[in-house]
Amino acid sequence: MSLAVGAALDSKNMGFDENREEGDTLDSHGKGNEAEKTGEQMSENSVYATEDEGDDEGTKIELGPQLTLKEELEKDKDDESLRRWKEQLIGTVDLENAGETVEPEVKILSLSIVAPERPDLVLPIPEDGNLKGLWFTLKEGSPYSLKFSFQVNNNIVAGLKYTNTVWKTGVKVDSSKEMLGTFSPQVEAYTHVMPEDTTPSGMFARGSYSARSKFVDDDNKCYLEINYTFDIRKEWAAT
Repeated sequence: MSLAVGAALDSKNMGFDENREEGDTLDSHGKGNEAEKTGEQMSENSVYATEDEGDDEGTKIELGPQLTLKEELEKDKDDESLRRWKEQLIGTVDLENAGETVEPEVKILSLSIVAPERPDLVLPIPEDGNLKGLWFTLKEGSPYSLKFSFQVNNNIVAGLKYTNTVWKTGVKVDSSKEMLGTFSPQVEAYTHVMPEDTTPSGMFARGSYSARSKFVDDDNKCYLEINYTFDIRKEWAAT
């Protein structure tokens, strides 16, 4: 979704370092052990960093009064070269979906899990973002992708992105971010398919997980947040 937790469940994150060189030695004062411990602590801190670390929050710059998309399109409309430049910049805009407000509106219309040789698993979208019970089950060791459609109204949404964080038994095991892009308002829904991933397999991978998915823009405005649980099992759940 990316719901992939494989990277966090491999031998390195389970506490086993299979790539340690045999030539590593310790000096007489045990400095090798100290350096190794320091490296391990830094690695653990990076794996279990908080969800919001790494987000670009920087100081916002005031750029003057914002305009609605209609106002922006109608401004300088008699300047043919400027009009064409705006069209190239923002694309073809459906004025019926360009509202009178500055804030864009993004509505997630559908979410589904796509896997080879099986029907798409269409996921219900909760209105309040909180799901009760199990949302879906994935088969271990199986490739899959998340597919979703959304509609943009009122104004251009800039830097729309999808974030996903996964926990198992209270420990964060995966965190991912996918930049979707900048979109103009239009009647037709946009469709996006996430890069294919593969679920982990094995005894340690199977079990229940909790997760949080968000759709946010460059201003950190959240259009949908879903808190849910899912399972990884030996087989797909019966449809």
